[in-house]
Amino acid sequence: MDGVTLIDHPLIKHKLTIMRKKQTPSPHFRSLLREISLLMGYEVTRHLPLENVDIETPITAMSSPKLAGRKMCIFSILRAGEGLAQGLLELIPAARVGHIGLYRDPKNLQAVEYYFKAPPHLDERFCLVVDPMLATGDSAITALNRIKKAGASDIIFLCLLATPEGIKALRTAHPDVKIFTAAIDEKLNEKSYIVPGLGDAGDRIFGTV
Repeated sequence: MDGVTLIDHPLIKHKLTIMRKKQTPSPHFRSLLREISLLMGYEVTRHLPLENVDIETPITAMSSPKLAGRKMCIFSILRAGEGLAQGLLELIPAARVGHIGLYRDPKNLQAVEYYFKAPPHLDERFCLVVDPMLATGDSAITALNRIKKAGASDIIFLCLLATPEGIKALRTAHPDVKIFTAAIDEKLNEKSYIVPGLGDAGDRIFGTV
């Protein structure tokens, strides 16, 4: 699919299979999600710009690359996004962190914002927006609308699972935002859950099933 990168790695596939199993307890689920986020983080940050700086090793002086520009921002879509964000922060501890809280209206199933906090200078940062599930795409679209309104323009959306419906909706609403995912599942069911999926990611992360 145009604008979509499927991170096809044996370790990710293996860990995701264990996460999908309904018998996997929350502590193990959280640990696996953190491990997968590290593996996905290597791919999603591959394009980050570098600049050379002069340093001294214990042996000699040299010119060596480091990340250029302002520190990136990891944007977590609450609450399930925290499962990916915390793992990515281990990989990129200097990253700034933004949060957007959304809940689904039980009547119309639309995403409703209840919290937003972002670091300054979003227009100068690469923003990585994270949520484990891209189902209908409504939450992701709402989050991206808000983040762009705050000034961000260089954005990637990272998720664990996606559906064809969610990908189509997000790419239609935000064709400039590339999607990175570990799996593209079959479809949505009548309750807008991903099939085969892994259940409610937030409930499984925090043990609120």
